[in-house]
Amino acid sequence: MTHDARSALLRPALDAAARGWHVFPLRPGTKRPALHGMDACPRTGACADGHRKWEQRATTDPDRIRAAWSRAPFNVGIATGPSGLLVVDLDVPKTTGTKGSADAPGGAATFAALCERAGHAVPDTYRTRTASGGEHLYLTGPSGVRLSNTAGTIGELVDTRAWGGYVVAAGSITPAGPYEVLCEAEAAPLPVWLRAVLQPAPARPVGPLQLPAVDGSAAARVALESECAVVVAAPDKQRNVTLNRCAFKVGRFVAWGDLPRHQAEDAFQGAGEASGLTAAECRATIRSALDSSIRKARPRDTA
Repeated sequence: MTHDARSALLRPALDAAARGWHVFPLRPGTKRPALHGMDACPRTGACADGHRKWEQRATTDPDRIRAAWSRAPFNVGIATGPSGLLVVDLDVPKTTGTKGSADAPGGAATFAALCERAGHAVPDTYRTRTASGGEHLYLTGPSGVRLSNTAGTIGELVDTRAWGGYVVAAGSITPAGPYEVLCEAEAAPLPVWLRAVLQPAPARPVGPLQLPAVDGSAAARVALESECAVVVAAPDKQRNVTLNRCAFKVGRFVAWGDLPRHQAEDAFQGAGEASGLTAAECRATIRSALDSSIRKARPRDTA
């Protein structure tokens, strides 16, 4: 445990703190916090008023950082929540020796495709390479919004770290390899489209869904009401596909002239948002489903 090793790891801790990021020590050569757990808490010092976890004890105070890293060559953890960060963790496929896993797209490719679909470039932001060969994209979280960690919510091999999470800082070293800076840029703001994906879904309404006034045939109105009810009741992980399927079913009535398209769109928009989908998700899904249904609709007398 040499002085040089401690100094080498002190520097990235101080660098992160200079950016306003709250750091805490990780056990040498690992990704695990070096601070004591609740069972071993002495109830003194920082814990005099009760046990304080790593997220609460993470700091930007240079004196506290120097004192901690003078004891051992600790790796550096960054508590993302207190630092005002949301870090996008782009992982690489696990190597299992099977062709399928080798051909699977990594988190970076998946995230780039999602950015392109949203009409934006991948954010130009502070970025690091992880020991496993993945990447961490550092983004500043929105003020007044407390985002939590996610796993797979955005896409396959794309996780996020925010409140309740931490990342290993560049300069840290593990048996799998080092964490290295790829881009020194300032952390960019969290894109609006990504925030919409990560924010908790709104609470579902209490009581029956109130549909807008609808013109058209009785059969069209009944079908619209029935399919919107199915959308509202859809399980969390089936909401988008259910909205797509239900809007497609009703699209034939639009094609036949039995139901104005804008009224069908308004009704499904309300049902989709009531189920917990974002407004943008609803608009895209409804438009795609109705376009497809109208295009494929058979004549009324053969349906």
